[in-house]
Amino acid sequence: MESIETHIAKDREELAKAQASGDEAKARHYATELEGLETYQSHHPGEHKDPTSLEVHCDLNPDAPECRVYDD
Repeated sequence: MESIETHIAKDREELAKAQASGDEAKARHYATELEGLETYQSHHPGEHKDPTSLEVHCDLNPDAPECRVYDD
C-alpha cells in the first residue's frame, strides 16, 4: 500500500464486503487488522508510511521476544 491511510480505507472497504457477504472469518481478519492499523496510526500521528505487520505487532506488543532490541 502507498500509505497507512490508504491501507485503512482498503481494509474498511474489505470489511464491509465481508460483512455483507456473511464471511465471518474474513470479517474477523479485516477487523483485527484494521484495529491494529488504527492503533498504530494513533501512536504515530505524523507517520504516513504503511507499516509492516511486524511493525504493527511490535507497536501493540513491545515486550514480545521478536520485538526486543539489544544494544551492543
